Amino acid sequence: MFRKILIANRGEIALRIMRTCNELGIRTVVAHSEADRDSLPVRLADETVCIGPPPTASSYLNIPNIVSAAMLTGSEAIHPGYGLLSENARFAEICADHGLCFIGPAPGAIAQMGDKISALQLMQELGVPTIPGSNGPLNSQLEASKMAREIGYPIIIKAAAGGGGRGMRVVQSPRKLASELELARHEAQIVFGNGELYLEKYLEEPRHVEIQILADRYGNAIHLGERDCSIQRRHQKLIEEAPSPALTTELRMRMGEAALLVVKALRYEGVGTVEFLVDRVGNFYFMEMNTRIQVEHPVTEAITRLDLIALQILVAAGGSLPCKQEDIRFDGHAIECRINAEDPLRDFRPCPGLVDAFVPPGGLGIRVDSHVYPGYIIPPYYDSLIAKLIAWAPDRSQAIVRMQRALGEFAITGVRTTLPIHQRILENAFYQKGEAYTNFLQRRILGS
Repeated sequence: MFRKILIANRGEIALRIMRTCNELGIRTVVAHSEADRDSLPVRLADETVCIGPPPTASSYLNIPNIVSAAMLTGSEAIHPGYGLLSENARFAEICADHGLCFIGPAPGAIAQMGDKISALQLMQELGVPTIPGSNGPLNSQLEASKMAREIGYPIIIKAAAGGGGRGMRVVQSPRKLASELELARHEAQIVFGNGELYLEKYLEEPRHVEIQILADRYGNAIHLGERDCSIQRRHQKLIEEAPSPALTTELRMRMGEAALLVVKALRYEGVGTVEFLVDRVGNFYFMEMNTRIQVEHPVTEAITRLDLIALQILVAAGGSLPCKQEDIRFDGHAIECRINAEDPLRDFRPCPGLVDAFVPPGGLGIRVDSHVYPGYIIPPYYDSLIAKLIAWAPDRSQAIVRMQRALGEFAITGVRTTLPIHQRILENAFYQKGEAYTNFLQRRILGS
């Protein structure tokens, strides 16, 4: 096991990793920007290193500074968390070149799954269902127009190197295709440094369901069930739950088997998530694979009683999986609400600033993952996530009631948050019946 790990991330995930490291007897180093000097992870770490000014390009994406910080502090491994450098194959390679363990999969797996076109081609080779669309990057508007006519509108344009809903455009008719292609290409180039695009048939009201996987370097692989992430805004998740209220036992088994096919083909090591879209009649289609720990991993932890960060570190250190597929048991139902410093009434505009009060809820079955405290200043440079509220109960209806109670107790003042929109979603009759899809927010909440 490692003696010291450098955490190359910030906010709640840096604190989450640190807590598991402390329980494993591993010392932690937090690499932080100047803007995060007073953050809770920095205050609680064994050691800290400032790696640059506030902008992410100068700090949390500054590979030379992060690697230097790890070397100077005698760290043996780097945990990238999620976002930032967590799916950067070049960063994983540089870590290896300097004798540092990158706590994640091999660079080749990251690169192959990070290229959405390459990932789709692998799925087709494996026989995993994929959404009808282009088999490679679009070379011209004419090619895109021809493909769109063949598969039928509406279609969705996606960035080949994309993720997190960036570089995506839904096109309802031919007259909008040219302008949306240009907008998507421009955004993809800015965000990912890669303007390649592809297109797919746009599924009406699909569910977004992902399978959590875990594998070691000895060929052992398991899945830990699914998470339903259908409640989203701008293609970014707001509420996640496990298990999905839409999956039958047979469909759950088929999706789990498909996810493990991918894992074994990649010779994957570590945690990861294979993401699917599920249509109204129960057909599922591969969407993408995230080669890292997910924001929503606590709902899986809640129903499996497993520490995914501890297992991720164990596997990275060369350990074998401590359990087999038949050992996995699912208990109850869990829901996670992502609490963001955003104003839902102003198109989810970020709301950085001083947090006057922060009083999280408690009680049976409630977990709060957050780096925020009274007096904390939310910086304007980073993601607006400030807390994750997780509710567990023996069944879904009780989990909803428990989450509603917890949302009502949660007090945050000084900045606007998404707490009110979560309350509206949880009290919606369609959500309570388990009817959710990726445009649920627009149709059932904001449009009502």
